[in-house]
Amino acid sequence: MAAAGLSVVVLERGQYPGAKNVWGGILYREPTEAMAPGFEEEAPLERPIIEQRYLLLTDKAMMGAAYRSQRLATPPYNAYSVLRAPFDQWYAGKAEEAGAEVYPEFTVVDLLWEDGAVVGVTTGDAEGELLARCVVIADGVNSLLAQRIGLHREWAPIEQALVAKELIALAPDVIEARFALPAGMGTALEIFGESTAGLLGYGFIYTNRESLSIGTGALLEDLIETGLNVNDILDRFKAHPAIAPLIEGGETLEYSGHLIPEGGYNRLPQVYADGAVVIGDAAQLVNPINREGGNLAMLSGKLAAQAVVEAKAADDFSAMSLSRYRELLDESVIMADLRAIRNVTDFAHGRPHLLRDYPEVLSEMFEDYLRVSDVPKETKLKKMVGRAMALPKRRLMADLFGAARSLL
Repeated sequence: MAAAGLSVVVLERGQYPGAKNVWGGILYREPTEAMAPGFEEEAPLERPIIEQRYLLLTDKAMMGAAYRSQRLATPPYNAYSVLRAPFDQWYAGKAEEAGAEVYPEFTVVDLLWEDGAVVGVTTGDAEGELLARCVVIADGVNSLLAQRIGLHREWAPIEQALVAKELIALAPDVIEARFALPAGMGTALEIFGESTAGLLGYGFIYTNRESLSIGTGALLEDLIETGLNVNDILDRFKAHPAIAPLIEGGETLEYSGHLIPEGGYNRLPQVYADGAVVIGDAAQLVNPINREGGNLAMLSGKLAAQAVVEAKAADDFSAMSLSRYRELLDESVIMADLRAIRNVTDFAHGRPHLLRDYPEVLSEMFEDYLRVSDVPKETKLKKMVGRAMALPKRRLMADLFGAARSLL
């Protein structure tokens, strides 16, 4: 918007951009390049991600799959690990270079109205009112401002996940040795099952230059129903015999907790009103299956800006005019991807045994097969098949067909 000549003010409630923000820590190159060309030369990035690991934990075992590619390890890279505090400050600087004014330590507590339309914001102070033709609402998953406009209700616990995260300092050479990485390169681990005490969600470990981002989270509804605390789940995750050696000797630099939208495509709110648009987490634009939140927030901001620029040219900031933003979203990869996974969360949430029973059975099967003894391999294979056949067949078939349907 600033680059298009509009007068733009960014109000940030933290001491600096990024002070209040939390994410797992993966930034994708291609969408970021579209927003900030040449960012790799100047942005504060951590490590290029050259490998992806998917792991499944039981209480004592770990199994999984990994993909490492020389193409991912060769520029242009696909993704980087990033820390929000330094990156967001740099990114806000790019907005200032384009002409936007960024003011930290200003908390917007309400909107200003005139004839039913949003005409600005207020910090609640006597001199804290700012008039605007259009307000871009980006206040996170519990968007109080979007609620005040009536664009969405308060989200239910099943529509949010709660994540606890720590930043653990380790020397670069220690990180590279423990994760078998070339110097300066990084990996991303998504870890299911015991990482969340069997609840729907996952744990993660991302390698930074001199630290690890480690966290775990689960649906808020499941945490409430089970009485489990996400902080305790994180401690349990860190103490797992497959995880503890990876973080041994590390110093915890910071701890954070954050809610993540999980409503998905089927529960998306309206994202425009007279004089306002809603972007990012505030609009529920998160793809939890593919670990995409930051890039969707950035892209939704870009599409919202396009709609606002067009509204400015037409001198019309009505809801009808700003509905152009939803049209742009519908034409983008955001909605295509969210639509594709729209039923996955409901499918998995209705089957708590997926991350409890199946990992145990798989672990026992691998354990039996890998142990060398006087038992012939053929006998072991028959035993493995027997374990699989002992699963409730009706439930197994329902799970298989349900999984297929949820992805169609």
